[in-house]
Parts: sequence; structure tokens; C-alpha cells
Amino acid sequence: MTVDVIIPTYKPDGRLLDVIEKLRSQSLAPGRIVLINTEKEYMDQLLERSGIDILKAPFEVINIKKSEFDHGKTRNEGSKGSDADYILYMTMDATPADDKMIEKMAGAFCDKNVAAVYARQLPYDDASLGERFSRSFNYPAVSHIKSLADKDRLGIKTFFCSNACAMYDRRVFEELGGFPEGMIFNEDMVFARRIIERGYSIAYESGAGVYHSHNYTNMQQFHRNFDLAVSQAMHPEAFADVSSESEGLTYVKTAFVYFLKAKRPFYFIPFAIQSFFRLAGYRLGKRYDRLSHKRILKYTSNPDFFYRYWS
Repeated sequence: MTVDVIIPTYKPDGRLLDVIEKLRSQSLAPGRIVLINTEKEYMDQLLERSGIDILKAPFEVINIKKSEFDHGKTRNEGSKGSDADYILYMTMDATPADDKMIEKMAGAFCDKNVAAVYARQLPYDDASLGERFSRSFNYPAVSHIKSLADKDRLGIKTFFCSNACAMYDRRVFEELGGFPEGMIFNEDMVFARRIIERGYSIAYESGAGVYHSHNYTNMQQFHRNFDLAVSQAMHPEAFADVSSESEGLTYVKTAFVYFLKAKRPFYFIPFAIQSFFRLAGYRLGKRYDRLSHKRILKYTSNPDFFYRYWS
């Protein structure tokens, strides 16, 4: 059983070094760790300070220009030439919680119908209460497997699979053509739908954990949800028949109960304000094609994508 790890990086810091060392010390060690890096000078400085040997197997750096980055295409490029059984995609700020993470994820493929597995995301120590709730809501303590039979019950969450830490059967990944390219966001969910509709299953493995959380500002959430909605509007084949807003309502209701149990009921006020920014960004993103270029560039967190898209 072999695994290659692909990680896109942008202006990496010391946390990436921790991720690499934890990957190297896994009980099921990766055959290759491929970093597809944007902003070469930041990577060069980081490696020079750290003394890490980029020639030491299984470490590899591929530098690209910022204008070349594409959520789907860049990840596809990283896996080219791989002959591993499985490909693990991660982000540079997702840190393995222990040395069994890869082994536990790979173990989920004992079900021969499983084509993808995603890990449980845990909050870092500095995570806000709202971010801790978000991790618990989207990444519960119980593992499960999703198939097309779950679509009526789970709705859009049937196709939830986060590339912050997700492993794919390489054979199936290549069979289905890899991630869609020209994506602003959400390449993992669009591909997850393709997996499900081809009759395969997706596993959530709660025993495999990574630390991954963000304390986004209200405006950062606005920009993020704008881009999220743009990705959905651009791919109606994946999202037109499932609703994100109904899931969002459940998210808000569940948060209130979570804050009550945490004896922090007043935290719901800033959470509700941030939820408003999320919703505003989402609704504008769903109607991006009715907006001027100037407004789109103001609302998105990824202007390079739109410059490429318009050209």
C-alpha cells in the first residue's frame, strides 16, 4: 500500500515544516511529498532557514507563478506521474494530529466501493468558540460512508469532502478525469459528486485527524462565501438540485444550542453577525453574472481567477 501526498503552498511559514515532519514520521510513510508552490522566494527563504534537505526523499518542490494557480489544475499537475495506490491532498496549514493519520485514512479503503476518504478537522488551540463549533458541526466524532442513496437524507452534505485532508484511490481518480479545472473554489465537492454519481462511495474517517482552523474576520467570511457561491453558480451540474442555504439554517440553529451548552450564550451575537456576512457573500456570489467586473473584484478573494476567466 503506497501513498503520495500533494500540498499546494503559498507564502509558507514554519507551520509547513511541522506538517512535513509529521508526514515523514507517519506509520504509513508517504512515497512522495510534493509541494506545488507559489511565490518561490518565500519557499526558498523558509527552506534556507530550516536547513531541510529538499533532495532528501520523499520531498519535492514544484514552483509555479501565482497567475498559474488553479484549485483543480494545480492539484492534478501534482499527481501526474504518480504510481501510488492512493493520493492524499492536503493544505499547508493542516497538521496531522498523530502518526497514524495516513494509515487510518488508507484503512477506509478496505471497503472496495470507497473512492475517497476525508479526515476529521480539529481546531487549533487558538481557535475561537465559533470556529470550534464549525469543526464539530462539519467533522463529528462518528465515522460514516456516503453514497447516492444518502442524497435525499443528506442533501448537499452527500458531496462534502474537504481537500484540506482527503485521500483518493488513484485508479478511480484517473478514471474520473481528476479534479475539474478552471475552478475558483470547491474542486473537491464537484469531484465528490462525480464519484458519488458513478456509483462509488465517500468515507469520513473520524479516527484520522488534522488540526485545521481559521479565525476569519467578517469580511474574510464574506469573500470566502462569495467565491463558494460563484463555484456553485458556475457548476449547476453539481449543485443545482441541492441547497446550501437550508444547510446554513441548520448550522445557525445548532450553533445556538452549542453556545448554550458552553455557557456562552452571548457569543451568538457576534456569530449571528458573521453569519449575516456569510449569507450576504453567498447570495451575491450566486448572482455574480449580474454584477459589474468592478464589484466582483471588490467581493472576491481571488481576483486572478476572474482575470483569467474574463480573458
